[in-house]
Order: sequence, then C-alpha cells, then structure tokens
Amino acid sequence: MIFFTVYAASCLVTCGKLFSTLFFGGNHYQLMLIIGALFVLLYTILGGFLAESASDFMQSIVMIVALVVIVIVGTISAGGLGTVIENSQKIPGFLDFFGLASPVVNEAGEQVVVAGAPIFGAPAEYTILSICSCMAWGLGYFGMPQVLLRFMAIREEKELKMSRRIAMVWVVISLSVAVFIGIMGRQVFPTEHLTKSASENIFITLSTSSLPAILAGFVMAGILAATISSSDSYLLIAASSVSKNIFQGVVHKKATDKQVMWLTRITLVIITLVAIIIAWKEDSVIFNIVSFAWSGFGATFGPLMLFSLFWKRTTRAGAIAGMVSGGVMVFVWKLLISKLGGVFTIYELLPAFIISSIVIVIVSLLTPAPSQEIQDDFDSVMAGPQE
Repeated sequence: MIFFTVYAASCLVTCGKLFSTLFFGGNHYQLMLIIGALFVLLYTILGGFLAESASDFMQSIVMIVALVVIVIVGTISAGGLGTVIENSQKIPGFLDFFGLASPVVNEAGEQVVVAGAPIFGAPAEYTILSICSCMAWGLGYFGMPQVLLRFMAIREEKELKMSRRIAMVWVVISLSVAVFIGIMGRQVFPTEHLTKSASENIFITLSTSSLPAILAGFVMAGILAATISSSDSYLLIAASSVSKNIFQGVVHKKATDKQVMWLTRITLVIITLVAIIIAWKEDSVIFNIVSFAWSGFGATFGPLMLFSLFWKRTTRAGAIAGMVSGGVMVFVWKLLISKLGGVFTIYELLPAFIISSIVIVIVSLLTPAPSQEIQDDFDSVMAGPQE
C-alpha cells in the first residue's frame, strides 16, 4: 500500500506536467495536479476493476501509435537518423560504454547554454558503483505485484517461453524508442527543458510543435492513457489491500460486499490525497519517484519470493521479518545513509535486498522449521510432474 501510493504519485506528476504544459505553458502545476488527481480518482471509483480491464488494451494501442508517430516526426525534424546519431556522438561520454555525459549546470540546476547549444563537461567515469546500481534494478522484478500477476495468470508452463520472447521484444522496442526521443528532443530543442524535471516534458513539446492539432491531441491522449492505465491499477491494488486483505481478511471477516466497497472508496480518496502531497513539488522528477517505489517493492517482496520458491526452510516468522526489514531499509538507506556520500550513494534496492535476504535466513533458522506437510509439498513441486 505504501509503495503503490508512491507509484500513484508519479502518475499524478505526469498529469500535472501534461495539463500545465498544454494549457498554461508550464504554469499552474499544482492546480493541474489536483484536477488530474480528481479525474483519475473519479474514473477509478466509478469504473472500478471492470473499467481498468476493458480500457487497458485500447490505451496500450494509443500509447504504441503515439510512440511510433513521435519517433518518425522527431527524426524528420532533427534532420534524419544520421544527423541524430552524429549529434549524439558530439556529446562527450554519451555513447562511451564506460562513460557518462556531464551537462554543465548553473546554481539553479539548469544546463548552461552558449550560442544556442547546451554545454557538456568532460565525461564522467562509469564506475563499478554505477554498474551495480543499474544492475540492481533487475532485482526489483522479483517483488513487483503487477509483474508477478502475469506469471500467476499463465495458462500453461510451456507458454512461458513465448511470453518471454514477446515481452523482451516489446521492452527493447519501447525503451529504445523512449531514449531515442530524448536524444532527438535535445537536438531539436537545444535551449529548452534544461532541468531534470523540465526535460520530462520533451515528448509533449515534440508533439505540439511538430504535429497538426488533431494528431497532437491523439498523441497527448497516449500520455494520458499511460498515466490512467497505471494509476488506476496502483490505486485499486492499494485500496483493495486495505479493504479486502486487512479489513475483511483480519479485522471484520463477516463484512458485507457493500461495506468493503465503501471502505475501498474511502481508502482511494485517502491514498490519492497522500499521492498529491508526494507529487506537490513542481520540480518533482517522475523517474526519481518511480525508482523509489520500485526499490520498495523489490526489497520488500523480492527476497521472500525467491526464498519461498527455492529454500524450504523459510518460515512464517522469517518471511515477515524479511518483508519488514527490506521495506524499512529502503527508507533508511534513501533518506539517511545515502547522505553520507561515496559508496553509500548506491541504489537503495541493492543493500535493502541484501539485508532482507540475510534477515530471512537468520530468523528462519532461529525459529521452528515449517511442518513436514509443507516441506513435502515443497519437495513434490520441486520434483515436477510425475509420469
């Protein structure tokens, strides 16, 4: 519930940036944030899970078309694919395998522009610390509820291979296109969006400046579709964890469907208000918010998923201790330990994941082993189907 609320906040930041850029030239972010939050909240309350399920497919089609259109139009505006690659090569360190581009920024955090061109310093070294932080992102997948649900929904084990291929092809395409749009945007609009927060508006700027109004509106709907399809999922999962798992599952097991529904709606409102508070700063960076929520899920549930699948000595006490320690360590590392600098600036998911794993092992060994029945079930699953 905590980390899905953070995820919902990243979606509200997107709504605030989209509406403020489209209607007020980047001003009145907080007002647009509130309007966007109300829109998403009403959509989720009125439609519920049915609206989410029915709309996700159509929204994905809109998003794919929007990405393809902007890549084509942006490439043409930038002078062609060759020109985009050539300009990327001129940025020191940008295309180096072990280098990082270093924009020169002023005291306000804006990149310095001279003679209409953004200035870059000497390339920074891509250190072992940076490599470990980037690779640690992969650990997050083990604890993502929205990702794990896809595995749980598979019809047959043999379909996993095809699913993996489809997923990897889409991920490679979507991420490559996203990065390419950023590269084009820096070339087409070299003097705009000079801060980390503002740079996330480049998709909007490319759309409104390069496309006819009606087509630009369709592309903008792609951004809104992405936001809605994500935010309604996050809000519903977080609210249902309170109403179904805690209220009906623990507090009031005889609760009626109507009581659960009203508690779900109340929880939706509360979560949305908290998400608004998280997203309130106008210079919020969507990537930073998402990375924190990602680390939270990865460290809280990731180690437990792996130990539950591959170590039959895992106990209930070890599972709870691992979840708590992983989730708490994400906050402690991000808000306190990382301030020490140096090696402590590593992405908080990695140390929190390690701590959670250690706690699961120690607590499980210190507590009574699972029942023989559970261990027999574990062994039978690991042995696979019998002829």
